[in-house]
Amino acid sequence: MNLAEIAWPAPAKLNLFLHIVGRRADGYHLLQTVFQFVDYCDYIRFYPRSDGAVGRRSDLAGVPPEQDLVVRAARALQQYAGTGLGVDIEVDKRLPMGGGLGGGSSDAATTLVALNALWRLGLSADTLATLGLALGADVPVFVRGRAAWAEGVGEVLTPVELLEPWFVVVVPAAQVETRKIFNAADLTRNKHPIKIRDFLDGPTENVCQSLVSDYYPEVAAALEWLSKFGQARMTGTGACVFAAFPSEREAADVAERKPEGWRVVVAKGLNESPLLGTLRRFQSAQAQSQ
Repeated sequence: MNLAEIAWPAPAKLNLFLHIVGRRADGYHLLQTVFQFVDYCDYIRFYPRSDGAVGRRSDLAGVPPEQDLVVRAARALQQYAGTGLGVDIEVDKRLPMGGGLGGGSSDAATTLVALNALWRLGLSADTLATLGLALGADVPVFVRGRAAWAEGVGEVLTPVELLEPWFVVVVPAAQVETRKIFNAADLTRNKHPIKIRDFLDGPTENVCQSLVSDYYPEVAAALEWLSKFGQARMTGTGACVFAAFPSEREAADVAERKPEGWRVVVAKGLNESPLLGTLRRFQSAQAQSQ
């Protein structure tokens, strides 16, 4: 198998709701949310090397290599495993920054999962998820690759089986600063905790949505437009806005009506990350070659 030909997917996630139920002494917010993946992805290629160096073949605007989550993930894995192997990493960046889709966290998770396989480290998903948590609260759900009910800071995960609709995702021309939203004085931080059954049976909300809409008129405009066709919601701390539709055709019909100059994506909801499928195919090919 030519390793350079493998484009490892790093999918986006949607928060189907987001409640903040408290705050820890260290300032981190306690959340309840549901994560579901979509087939809207970054793609990453890895070029293993034997000299221990970790390099980046692609540039990310405004992010030097030492701050890039893929580089940090590779080095964290390298240090934990004590391996002398290295890698060059090339990211085909398609997910927006500051969009609430988890692109950076997903890139980090794909780096951990792929390099664990490419370097033949044999670490468990639990270990990779723990390493990932130090890089970002969303990284564990991407490592595990299953739609999940999440609590804690987003790392306490319970797999859930959800409908897999087609989503229209609007990408406003705004990058939301998560820290700004979480530090806002008027952010609701005392939602009463609910159970998974409550989410499945009743109405929920994203407590950040109205606040982000006030700060970012582009998000408010996206919500107003998409609400004409379905239940429009914001994912994470924004800026991306989504609505679910039963079929690809219905979603595509809505996307075709987008205002001029808007970026709108049609994506399939997934309960299993496409990363897991790529991992299985890689492992099967490796087994057959031995």
